Amino acid sequence: MILIAAVSLVLGVACGRWLFSPEAAQAVECLSEPALWLLMFSVGISVGGSREIFHKIRQYHVKVLLIPAGVVVGSCLAGALCARLCGLPLGAAMAVTGGLGWYSLAGAMVGELAGPEAGSVAFLSNLMREMASFALIPLLVKHLNPYTAIAPAAATSEDTTLPMMIKYTSGDVVLMSVVNGVICSAAAPLLMNLFCRLL
Repeated sequence: MILIAAVSLVLGVACGRWLFSPEAAQAVECLSEPALWLLMFSVGISVGGSREIFHKIRQYHVKVLLIPAGVVVGSCLAGALCARLCGLPLGAAMAVTGGLGWYSLAGAMVGELAGPEAGSVAFLSNLMREMASFALIPLLVKHLNPYTAIAPAAATSEDTTLPMMIKYTSGDVVLMSVVNGVICSAAAPLLMNLFCRLL
C-alpha cells in the first residue's frame, strides 16, 4: 500500500511537470473534491457495516474513547509544537497533524482548503506517519504496552496497519485498534477543516 502511494505520488509529480499542461492539471485538480466525498462515503459504509465495533463501544462505554482521545490530543499538540519550532502558521501545522495518518484524505482535503503546498506537506507527513507505524508497532509492543502500539497508527489502525496489530498483539487490542481507527477516521476531516479555518 505504501509503495503504491509513493509510486503514485512520483508519477503524479512527473505527469504534472512534463506531461500535463497547466490547464489539464487544473482540470484534474477539480476532481479532488468529488473523490474526497466518495472516500468519506466509503469509510461511512465500512463503519456502519461493522457490528462488532458498536458492540465493543457499548461494552466499554466511555473508556473506549480514551485511546482515540489521547491520539487526537497528542497529534494536535505535536502540530502546535512543530508550528513553534519551524515557524509555521499554527493552523497549517495542526491541520497537517490533524490528518491522523490518513494521507490520502489529508493531502486532498488540506490541499483543497489551504492550497497545494500545504496539501503536499499533509500528504507526505501522514504517509511518513503510516510508514513509521510499521516500524514502531513491534517495538512498542515489546518495550511498553500492546495498547500503546495503537497510537502511532491513528486512523490507519483499522486498515493498513491492522495486520501488524493482529500479528503482534491480542484480540482485545486488535478490536480496540479498529475502534480507534474508526473514531480517528471520523475525527480527521473535522480536525483538518477546523484547523484550516485558523489560517
